[in-house]
Amino acid sequence: MRVLHACTEIYPLLKTGGLADVAAALPVALAAQGCAVRMLLPGFPALLAGVNDRTLVARLPPGFGVSNARLTLGRLASGIEAYLIETPTLYERPGNPYADAAGVDYADNHLRFALLGWVAMRLGQGIDADWRAEVVHCHDWHAGLAPAYLQAAARSSGSRVAGSVQTVHNLAYQGVFPASVFGELGLPADFFQTDGVEFYGDVSFLKAGLYYADRLTTVSPTYAREIQGREQGCGLDGLLTTRRDVLTGVLNGVDAAVWNSATDASLAARYRAGSMQGKATCRRALQTESGLTPQTTAPLFCVVSRLTGQKGLQLVLDAVPALLQRGGQLALLGSGDAALEAGFTALAAAHPESVSVTIGYDEDKAHRLIAGSDVILVPSHFEPCGLTQLYGLGYGTLPLVRRVGGLADSVTDSTLENLADDSATGFVFDAFTADAFDAALRRAFALYARPTEWQQVQQRGMRQSFSWGDAASALLTIYEQAAA
Repeated sequence: MRVLHACTEIYPLLKTGGLADVAAALPVALAAQGCAVRMLLPGFPALLAGVNDRTLVARLPPGFGVSNARLTLGRLASGIEAYLIETPTLYERPGNPYADAAGVDYADNHLRFALLGWVAMRLGQGIDADWRAEVVHCHDWHAGLAPAYLQAAARSSGSRVAGSVQTVHNLAYQGVFPASVFGELGLPADFFQTDGVEFYGDVSFLKAGLYYADRLTTVSPTYAREIQGREQGCGLDGLLTTRRDVLTGVLNGVDAAVWNSATDASLAARYRAGSMQGKATCRRALQTESGLTPQTTAPLFCVVSRLTGQKGLQLVLDAVPALLQRGGQLALLGSGDAALEAGFTALAAAHPESVSVTIGYDEDKAHRLIAGSDVILVPSHFEPCGLTQLYGLGYGTLPLVRRVGGLADSVTDSTLENLADDSATGFVFDAFTADAFDAALRRAFALYARPTEWQQVQQRGMRQSFSWGDAASALLTIYEQAAA
């Protein structure tokens, strides 16, 4: 089956979050199972630089604010073929893919990403004479208009163009724009209504995908249930409830070529389940690198995260004094909310022997933090899937998480019962409160003081399987449903 993945970033060329990791690993896993998969990406400079041997497929007609766009086809280092929409006017800009250097969203984002959806539709129509998509897999709001364009094209021609799958990686990001932009999108006038792209008087790209796509997926089974409720539905719970029969939660996987403690070149020493000596070396190296006092008497905690309210990091910030009082240490890597950045930076300045904070993101350092720590903190207010807790499990770094979304699907609490039957893999708390978080921290300290049981939980976590092959198998079934 020929499947086109439309998205905006891919590791290691361009990454602002977990979507890039998914976009890198999932197509490879699908190809390994016989799927003829290709990518469609905007022509951001980092992507142009990383897609080799590009050849012209088509010159695109004027529209979406540009008259010089062209579609090319090349190959990623992974071997996956990728189309690029090349138009410097829309895509060659400073800053990240979505905002300028000051963090302000580009005013023409509706055009930049409507073009992505429109070209995805055209690849379903056969704009490439040598390869025509049977299913278009749309990732997040940026590609959300593709199912709408496919529906409009089918209505215009009187025949189906291609099946479509819309994946929600995070429902909080919806691509909402003023109603005044609708006329620039090239959709039929009647698509701007409640049963369409209209969302409380505005245009929502993600709602378009959720309404018009043949099948819907999200990145964990628990999150698929949660977004049908008011608390996490972000105003779309009614639509998602209506479409629950075509909504499936497929847990993300881990790319073993990138995240593997036995082969990771970023680490001071490599190790695996059953042979853990290298982890102690990684811990000492992290303490030295981070300026932390060498010690083995209490856990070393880490955070590798965007610093946002979603991630629950105010809970961590408030708990650091108690964590330090118990003898623990904290190493943090991330950036985001200015108040959180300032709060953690102040703690590091006050306690340099026990708290290390790096503002920004460094992929190699992320690997070293996770390998060198004992516990990774992911106390999210909500979490569609989460990847860092999966990385922690694979590196023998016990996740401490809140029981939401993919965190609930991937971590088993170290209760007495779960320790007894060897199912424990970390620490889980329920209420989004300081007291509940502190209770989980105390359980982590208590288990660390019992090395034999701690090591058993580490071993159990490292032997968990979060394979992209499993996710690919589930998605192949969904593609067949969408194509039908």
